[in-house]
Amino acid sequence: MPNTAAHPATHTATIALVGDRSPNVVSHARIPRLLDALTARDRLVLDAYWIPSKDAEAADTVRGFDAVWVLPGSPYRSEAGVLAAIRTARESGIPFLGTCGGFQHALLEYARNVCGLTRVAHAENDPDAQDPLIEPLACSLVGHEAPVRIEPGSLAESVIGSERTVERYFCAYGPSRHLEVLRAHGLRFSGHDEDGQVRVAELPGHPFFLATLFQPELSGDGSRPHPVLRALARAAAGHAAARVPQVG
Repeated sequence: MPNTAAHPATHTATIALVGDRSPNVVSHARIPRLLDALTARDRLVLDAYWIPSKDAEAADTVRGFDAVWVLPGSPYRSEAGVLAAIRTARESGIPFLGTCGGFQHALLEYARNVCGLTRVAHAENDPDAQDPLIEPLACSLVGHEAPVRIEPGSLAESVIGSERTVERYFCAYGPSRHLEVLRAHGLRFSGHDEDGQVRVAELPGHPFFLATLFQPELSGDGSRPHPVLRALARAAAGHAAARVPQVG
């Protein structure tokens, strides 16, 4: 990439794909086909650039993009880079999506930088951490499909269009503690599994900030983008259009 397809009736939006690209990560291999499908089916054109986690450490790496998607593939080579990209998207109002590892690190960034929980850690990155926010799931979700209950009136519900969905996972870690603190500081947990475990988070007041433990990029065969991905693309297009100078 970049994906340079264009359509005369659309604004081409740029999206930063943050993560350490690998042919061994299924979701990474899906990206080109999903981008083509967004263009062909929805006339949503995204000019996509991969940003390795190490490169994201530099100040303002993702600030000029119209959307930021932190992809699966943890442990990332640079936790600091991923957290920096998430923080920039959150503070600058850039449409953001985090899936699987992106979900986990979105919660980690929020806990540290908004809630003041500076010592919380991700157990995959720091197995000996005394205060892990993200820990191994009691039952691994690698290769699983499972129902998710979506809160009425949430961004997730408006995007997915239903209060129940069945989603695909490839994940072995999830949030374990301090969730009430994150909630008290404004983060909304808008999707849960049938046991009440958090599976979706969003940030009210942000133009588009959504994080899912499931991987919408694994839905189907990649030829029909998941509603979450279409919503991110629409948000990116809106961000791009807002930057176009008005004539007259």
